[in-house]
Amino acid sequence: VEEPAKYGVVVCEADTGRICRFVEKPRVFVSNKINAGLYIFSPGILQRIQLRPTSIEKEIFPAMAQDGQLYAMELQGFWMDIGQPKDFLTGMCMYLQALRAQHPEKLHSGPGVVGNVLVDSSAKIGANCVIGPNVTIGAGVVVEDGVRIKRCTVLKGARIRSHSWLESCIVGWSCSVGQWVR
Repeated sequence: VEEPAKYGVVVCEADTGRICRFVEKPRVFVSNKINAGLYIFSPGILQRIQLRPTSIEKEIFPAMAQDGQLYAMELQGFWMDIGQPKDFLTGMCMYLQALRAQHPEKLHSGPGVVGNVLVDSSAKIGANCVIGPNVTIGAGVVVEDGVRIKRCTVLKGARIRSHSWLESCIVGWSCSVGQWVR
């Protein structure tokens, strides 16, 4: 990553990928490899985890690295941090753009749809709505008449009441947005 000091940095052997140690948010350059992505474990890791709230990254990984039992694999391709809502929405826009390039048939089209819009087949969208650009609508979502949604993610089971205007927001699971909300 470009700014590894914002994350936990991984120091590993170049030839084997064996992780030697982690440096949490280093002040000086140590490595540009960070601890992010996907983890694959054998069931034996469960013996290292006590029956209490445990931070895998801060408690288990360092001990495994010290014991020489932890390896990293660098994956090629795109990565971005989506831990903040604004970054999640940016990532969602990038995903929709990639979907348009690779599988445009998966994007929603029709009256009132503008740009890249992904709608689950079980969602219901009312009359006279304008949806998009850059919108994802999850399973079981109900969008009532006259709604405007732009650069948003609406998660499973949410309901957007009539004539609301949503922009740059994330609507949570099973949430309800009232009528005429801005």
